[in-house]
Amino acid sequence: MKILAIETSCDDTCIALIKASGKTRPCFKILSNIVSSQVKIHKKWGGVYPFLAKREHQKNLPMVLRKALKGAKLLLEKVDLIAVTVGPGLEPCLWVGINFAKDLAKKSNLKIVPVNHIEAHIYANFLNYAAGSRNLFPAICLVVSGGHTQLILMRDFGNYKILGETRDDAAGECFDKVARILGLGYPGGPIISKLAKKINYRGSTSIKFEFVRDRISINLPRPMIHQKNYDFSFSGLKTAVLYNFRNQSPKIRKSKKYIREMCAEAQQVVIDVLIHKTLKAAKEYNVKSIILGGGVVANDELRKQFKSKIKKEIPNSLFLIPDSKFCTDNAAMVAIAAYFHWLKDATVWQKIEAKANLRI
Repeated sequence: MKILAIETSCDDTCIALIKASGKTRPCFKILSNIVSSQVKIHKKWGGVYPFLAKREHQKNLPMVLRKALKGAKLLLEKVDLIAVTVGPGLEPCLWVGINFAKDLAKKSNLKIVPVNHIEAHIYANFLNYAAGSRNLFPAICLVVSGGHTQLILMRDFGNYKILGETRDDAAGECFDKVARILGLGYPGGPIISKLAKKINYRGSTSIKFEFVRDRISINLPRPMIHQKNYDFSFSGLKTAVLYNFRNQSPKIRKSKKYIREMCAEAQQVVIDVLIHKTLKAAKEYNVKSIILGGGVVANDELRKQFKSKIKKEIPNSLFLIPDSKFCTDNAAMVAIAAYFHWLKDATVWQKIEAKANLRI
C-alpha cells in the first residue's frame, strides 16, 4: 500500500509518500519525505505567527506535493490512501492541510485517515523497528516538543492513558524563552544544545566558574521533580533564568562563558526532570518498553543520558527513540500512524475536521 501523508500542524509544511505492508509485523519504506521549514520567516517574531504560517502552508503545499511525487517517482493515481494531521496544533494551519487532503481525496476518489499529531510522534519509532517483532506493551511514551510535554501509558496500539503533562510551558517552549532572555534567537532548543556542548558539564547540582573579578554560581531549581504526580512545569525554569540573568553585571551577561553555562544548566534541568519522571512511571507500571518522540528528543545530550539511565536502572526494558531527523515534525510519521489505523478502519474525506486541542 502506498500512503500520501500531509502534516501542517504548526510551521513546517510536510508531505511524505511511504510504502507500507504487513499486518502482524508492519514494515515501512519511505519513498519521499519533504519538509519545507518556515523558521526564517517566523524568526523575527520569536515564535510562530499562526496566520502567517497558514498563508505559507497554502503557498507551499502544491510545490511540496510535486516535489514529493517526483522524489518518490510516483503518480498521484498510484496512491492508495491519504493521511493528514487533524490535531493538536494551530487550527488555521491544520485546516490548510485538511482542505488540501480533501481536495486530493475528492479528485482521486481516495479515503483519508485522520491522524493525531502526538500519536504520530510515537509511531515515528516504528519506521525502523518491526512493530510486533517483540512484545512492546505496556509501554511508557514521553512526547516532548515545542508545544507538548506528555507522559503516556500505552497498553497497545491505539490504547493510551495520559499519566502527566505540562501545566504551563512545554519543554521546547521553555527553551525558546530561555534563548530569548539570553539573546540567542529562535528556535531556542538547537542553539542551547549547541552552546551547552562547548563546556564540560554533566549535571552537577551547582556550577562555579571564575571571571577576573567575579564568581557566579548557577543552580536552577528542578520544577516538580519530587512531586508524586507525573505532571510537568517549565514556566518556573524560565523565570529562574530571567532572575539570574538580571542579577548579573552587564559584563557577565554578555560573556560567552556565562551564556554557555546557563544553557548547559537550563538544558540539564529539563533533562533531569524528564528522565526522573519517565523512569519513575516505567518502574511503577512495570513496562516492557520506553518510547520517546517529539522535536526536543533530537537533543543529543538528552538522548545520551536517557540511554545511560535506562541501561543502568531498567536494563531489561526496550528503549525506542527515532532517528533525529524524524523527531521534528514530518509527514512520514503521520503515514505510519495512519497505516496502523487503516488496519482497523478508514474514514471518508467529508467527515474530517481540525481539532486544535485534540487529546490522544
